[in-house]
Amino acid sequence: MTAAALPDVHIRGDFERWRRRSKLIRRLRVVLPATIGVILLSLLGFVVQTTVLGRDAAPAKADAPIELVNPRFVGKDEKGRAFVITASSAERDENDYQRVLLREPALVLDAEGESPSRVTAKTGVYSEDKRVLNLDGGVKMSGSNTDFNTQSSIFNTATGELEGQGQISGVGSLGEITAKSYGVYDKGERLVFKGGVRGRLDSK
Repeated sequence: MTAAALPDVHIRGDFERWRRRSKLIRRLRVVLPATIGVILLSLLGFVVQTTVLGRDAAPAKADAPIELVNPRFVGKDEKGRAFVITASSAERDENDYQRVLLREPALVLDAEGESPSRVTAKTGVYSEDKRVLNLDGGVKMSGSNTDFNTQSSIFNTATGELEGQGQISGVGSLGEITAKSYGVYDKGERLVFKGGVRGRLDSK
């Protein structure tokens, strides 16, 4: 190779390097803005999603019913007789805030007397405006010399009376009794059975 050819070689090498750099720069001019655009769109989508979800979730959280654990309500009927209502948990009905939904409720009649009566159930609903407690599912009534089972009972906190329509069976002070309806009065001391009453009296 002659001395005159050396500059040509260097010129061609410099030209190739310049051309490669030019291609790289052109590619970067396309790729970098596109990458930045994708990042901005992703950030914008994240912000919009967070805002929408947060706005939708906030009212739902605020409107969620408050659950009470082991609530206890103490009151007296119109004649001054005390009663106590307890439950494993309670929460207000989302559709009617006058209704309190109870799990495993328990009702004690004549709570301050010598022989209180106790009524338990699987579920219950207390209507504050009507002052009525509805007990449903596996209702059990027990007290002095009484032990009865039924499916539902209604307790009027104003009058202090416990009544129900449905098969009831159990053992009282006189023996075994079954009926289709019943009522508990006078602080649980007087039980009235109606409809298909059958019983077996125990002789003493």
